[in-house]
Amino acid sequence: MRVDDTGEPGRQVTADHLLDAAERGFLRSEFNVVRPLLQRFRHTFGTPDAGHPAVRYAVLRAALAARVGNWPEAVQRCPDSDLDLAETGVVHALAVGALRRLAEEGGRHTEAGTAALAIVLWAHLLHEYDPGDFRELLAERRGTPVPDELWQEARRQLVGRIGQLLQALDIRGGRDVLAAWETAWQAERARPAVVPSAAGPDGLIRLGSAARHLVDHGHGHALLGAYTARHPDPAAWTADSPDHRACAEALGRALAEQALARVQAGEWSEALADFGTATRLGRALDDEDRAAVLRAGRNVGRSRTGRDYSSVARIHGLDLAHALLPENGSLAAALSAELVRQGRKVFDSDPRQSRNRFAQALAVSPRDRDARAGLDDHLRADLCRTFDGERPRERIRVGAVQELLRRDPDCAPARRWLGEHHAGRAVAAASAGRTAAARSAARDMLRYGEDGGPYGVERVDRALVELLTHTARSPEAGNARAALELRVGLLSTAADVAGPAGDDVRKQREAAVLDLAEHLEATAPPSDVIELFLRDLMRTGVSARFDRTVEAAYLRRADLREEEGDLGGARRDRACAERIGSQLPDQGLLFGPPPQLHRPHDDSGQEALF
Repeated sequence: MRVDDTGEPGRQVTADHLLDAAERGFLRSEFNVVRPLLQRFRHTFGTPDAGHPAVRYAVLRAALAARVGNWPEAVQRCPDSDLDLAETGVVHALAVGALRRLAEEGGRHTEAGTAALAIVLWAHLLHEYDPGDFRELLAERRGTPVPDELWQEARRQLVGRIGQLLQALDIRGGRDVLAAWETAWQAERARPAVVPSAAGPDGLIRLGSAARHLVDHGHGHALLGAYTARHPDPAAWTADSPDHRACAEALGRALAEQALARVQAGEWSEALADFGTATRLGRALDDEDRAAVLRAGRNVGRSRTGRDYSSVARIHGLDLAHALLPENGSLAAALSAELVRQGRKVFDSDPRQSRNRFAQALAVSPRDRDARAGLDDHLRADLCRTFDGERPRERIRVGAVQELLRRDPDCAPARRWLGEHHAGRAVAAASAGRTAAARSAARDMLRYGEDGGPYGVERVDRALVELLTHTARSPEAGNARAALELRVGLLSTAADVAGPAGDDVRKQREAAVLDLAEHLEATAPPSDVIELFLRDLMRTGVSARFDRTVEAAYLRRADLREEEGDLGGARRDRACAERIGSQLPDQGLLFGPPPQLHRPHDDSGQEALF
C-alpha cells in the first residue's frame, strides 16, 4: 500500500519504509525517532495482525517496552514464532535485555514471562541453522566473517552460559526438573515449546512436553526423581488417571529404561516393579523388555552367589513377572512351585498363610496337583478337628468336602462329616415340620454312611425315625421351653413318618406334649397351653393329666378375660373347659388306665375348639 507523504510533497511512503526506518533508528539508539515512526505506522496503516509487517511491528514494540523496563508488555507483544521475519539486531537487543533482566540483583526480578521471552529469543538466535542470520549480524559488527570453528565454539559457550544462568535461577526458585527453566530452554532448542505470553509460575512448558523432552534426551532418571517427589506412590500411577495421563507415555519409557539398567545390575525385584509400573502407564513391552522380565523372573529372590534366598521376594517377584508375561509357562510353573514349597513350609506354624499359598498356586496353575493336595490336607485336618470337638481353622463348606470325596473316595473324615451334615439337615427340617425335606436329607445321610445302598423308602424312613427319636432324647436348645418344643417337633415328624406301625413313637410324642404343656402351665400365659392344645398333637381323652392342664388353662384365661371386661370371651373359654372336663373320669384310678369313653370320633369336642 502507498500513500501520500504529507511531509514532503510529491513523495510517497510504504509500510515497509516506515518499519525499515524504525528498525534503523532502534539499532542506532535513536529511540526518540522510533516511537513516532511506529505511531505514524499505526495511524496510517493500522495495527497489523498477520504477516511480515505484524512480526516486525510487534518485535519493535516489545523492544521499546523492554527498554523502559515494561517487561510484562514486552512479553505480551513479542511473538513466539516467525522471528526470522523481524530485524535480527532488534531481536538480539531484546534477547540481551531479557537475560540481563533475569540476572539483575541476584534473580530478584525473575519473572516467568521474562524467562520465557529470553528462552524463545535465544533459541531462535542460536538455532543450529541460524534462521535469523545472527551469524551474519556478528560478522557485520566485527567487520569480518565469523569462521566455522569460532562460530561453533562461541555458540556452544553461549548456550552453556544461558543454561547455567537458568539452572541457578531454578535452584533459587526451588523448581524441580519438570518445572525448571533450564528444561524449557533445552526443549525450546529442540523444537518450539515455549509461549512467553502463556508462561506461568508452575512451568514454562506443559508438563507432558517437559517429561517427553527429559526422556528423549537421556534424563529419564531425573524425570522419575522429580515425578516421584510430586507423587510418592508409584502404585497409583496409571495411564487412565487424570493426574498421570499427561506424563504416562514418558514415564513408561523412563521406567522401562531404568528397569533394563537394573536387570544388568542384578536388581531383579526393583526391575520387575519398574516394568509393572510401566505397563500400568500404558507401555507395551518390546522384545528387549520381555527378555529382561524373563531373566529377572528366573533370578528374583536369589543372590548372585546363590547362597542367599528370600522366599517372600521370590514369590512377589515371580508374581510380577507372571503378570507381565502371563503366557510364559516357565514363569507360571516356577511361581506355583515356590508357592507350594512355602505352603508346605508353614503348614503347621501358619495355616492361613499356608492355605493362601496353595490357593494362589492353583490360581496360577489350576492343574497343579501339589497345590490341590495341600488344600485337601488342610481340609482333612479341619474335618478331624471337628470330630475332636475343636473349632476348624477355616469354615468348612459342603461343596469343598464333596469335591474332596470325589478326588479321594476312601476319605473317611469327609464321608463322616457329610453324613453328620445331612443328619443335621434332616433334624432341622423335621423340627420345622418339613417331612419331605427331612426324608431327602436322611437319604443323603445314608449315602455317605458306611453301609451301601440301596436307599429305599422303608430304609430311609426307618433311619429318619431312629435319628429323630435319638435326637429328641437330648435335644440341644438354649432353654427348657426351646428344648421341649424341639423334642415335640422331632417326635411329631417321626410319628408321621413311622405311620400306623409307630405306636412307640406316638407314645413318646404324647409324653413330650404332656411335658411341654405342664412346663407352659408353670411358666407361660394360659394362651400358650391352649395354642399347644389346638395344634392337635394329642387329642382329649388320651391323657387325663393333659386334659386337666388344658382345662385349667381355659379357666385361667376365662378369669383374665372377665377381669378385662371381655365377658363373651370368658364365656367361650369356660364352655371349652366344660367340654374338655366332661370327658374326664370322676377320679383317677390307682391302677390301670382310665376307662375309655365311647363316642363318635367327630364328637370328641376338640374339633369344635379350632
